[in-house]
Amino acid sequence: MISTIHPIPAFSDNYIWAIREAGSYRICVVDPGDAHPVIDYLNSNDYQLSDILITHHHPDHTGGIQALLDSYDCRVIGPGSSGIKGLSEVVKEDDRIEVFGQTLSVIEVPGHTLDHIAYYCEKQKLLFCGDTLFAAGCGRLFEGTPAMMNESLSKLSRLPQQTQVYCTHEYTLANLKFAAAADSKNILLKKRIEVEEAKRAMNKPTLPSSIELELETNPFLRCNEDGLKQSAATRLGREPADDVEVFSTLRSWKDSF
Repeated sequence: MISTIHPIPAFSDNYIWAIREAGSYRICVVDPGDAHPVIDYLNSNDYQLSDILITHHHPDHTGGIQALLDSYDCRVIGPGSSGIKGLSEVVKEDDRIEVFGQTLSVIEVPGHTLDHIAYYCEKQKLLFCGDTLFAAGCGRLFEGTPAMMNESLSKLSRLPQQTQVYCTHEYTLANLKFAAAADSKNILLKKRIEVEEAKRAMNKPTLPSSIELELETNPFLRCNEDGLKQSAATRLGREPADDVEVFSTLRSWKDSF
């Protein structure tokens, strides 16, 4: 059973998620781009690293793997298509892994990168989604197409609404600023901005989010809504052809926002 999930800050805005097994000192970490804060966290709490989960190949998610393997005998799980060094188990769509007695399903979510995967625990309603779905946003399209990313986000949006969303960057306030420009009539969005600003004022993480909250306030999950279609039409100077073009237009706008 998973008992707690703790954010280990790394770099300027990354979170390495530390998942603790109930009743033990075993820890699984997600996307350790830097080994040092992980080792400090483990040592200061007398924890033992047993597993590493990787969502995609970018160095700020994989850079700490080798140093952790040098210090701990742990399993390393991730996507195999991009040659990530140190993997002991390669996973793909619909594979299932066991972590602390819980089953995590693997969901392929290309777009940010072609190899990107997410891990979903159905029993405890937990989603570890790397840089695909952010709080109030989504990842940049470094390798995939707008259609790919739109479909990946649609996959995640169909998870149960109470699912807790653990992404890996503290981008929430910047994402909300863009969301307010793109979806200006969204009353729920205005309330969320107040809540998240209060958290950051106290130096608290804005994460986890939830699928329900993202469906209400994340413009990239709302491309079928009239307000977002109108925002895209204004940017394009014409009506968008479909929801994918709405998404593509919003994502391009966000890139330069």
